[in-house]
Amino acid sequence: MTTWTDHTADRPISLTAPSGIDRAAHHRLDEAWLAAAWSHPSTRCFVVSGGQVLIDETSDGRTELVMTPSFEAPLTEAHRYFLGIDQDGVSYFALQKDALPGRMDQSARPAGLREAGLLLSPRDAGLMVHAVGLENWQRTHRFCSRCGERTVIAAAGHIRRCPACGGEHYPRTDPAVIMAVTDEDDRILLGRQVHWPEGRFSTLAGFVEPGESIEQAVRREVFEEAGVTVGQVEYVASQPWPFPSSLMLGFLARATSTVIDVDGDEIHEARWFSRDELGAAFDSGEVLPPYGISIAARLIELWYGKPLPTRNVRP
Repeated sequence: MTTWTDHTADRPISLTAPSGIDRAAHHRLDEAWLAAAWSHPSTRCFVVSGGQVLIDETSDGRTELVMTPSFEAPLTEAHRYFLGIDQDGVSYFALQKDALPGRMDQSARPAGLREAGLLLSPRDAGLMVHAVGLENWQRTHRFCSRCGERTVIAAAGHIRRCPACGGEHYPRTDPAVIMAVTDEDDRILLGRQVHWPEGRFSTLAGFVEPGESIEQAVRREVFEEAGVTVGQVEYVASQPWPFPSSLMLGFLARATSTVIDVDGDEIHEARWFSRDELGAAFDSGEVLPPYGISIAARLIELWYGKPLPTRNVRP
């Protein structure tokens, strides 16, 4: 496998830019420190619910997470997650609630990562990714997988402990490969999933299976979904993808065959595109590009040679 590190230097992948937040994991088990941090007047927090947060536009046109001092935060019991500290020593927490709080000024709105990730600063996007990932894991892993007992939150939201058998459970991240496959004529292979709307095409992707290397996963997924065999595999970059709990590992891959045979279960249609063909399909609306937040867009751009048309993500 060939590995490069400069493919995305000019246009960073969404959700991967340095956030300036130190996660300070060594503080997560220090209850006295956490209590002091929570009560400090500079501490800021925000609510996460169902993968959404409140965002708002500032007077100078920026979009920000709606955060409040901790002493103004809505009440919560154990669902308070420590996210880290910035360079100025400000601590950040997320509060998991059943619903987002209302806003008196009516200007803030709820948003998920697909929209907010493109609008927020690296700091706010990094905080949101962390909080959304923790919230999803907390909501779906309330019981011990060993004995079935209800678990309790520990380590400021980063561990669940079982009081019955003593088991410790950690946030789950599932590795998935996503790849831009090209052939000897430098065409790109794009597919449309069964449940996607007409015209939406993207790179192929799939989860890494137990006992499998990421290179093997790339080759297996492309063959299973499109019937195309792959030789060279080149790593590009990774992207956190908490929809709900994945880490996307991006690759460029070279096909050694071109006959397409879609599986029909995950992929409804797959096609080879030249640059001219894909550009014309974008212009006509025959093909819709991936959303800009996805690493898929960057992988296609590396081959395409220029930014893809923009698709807005609004509720």
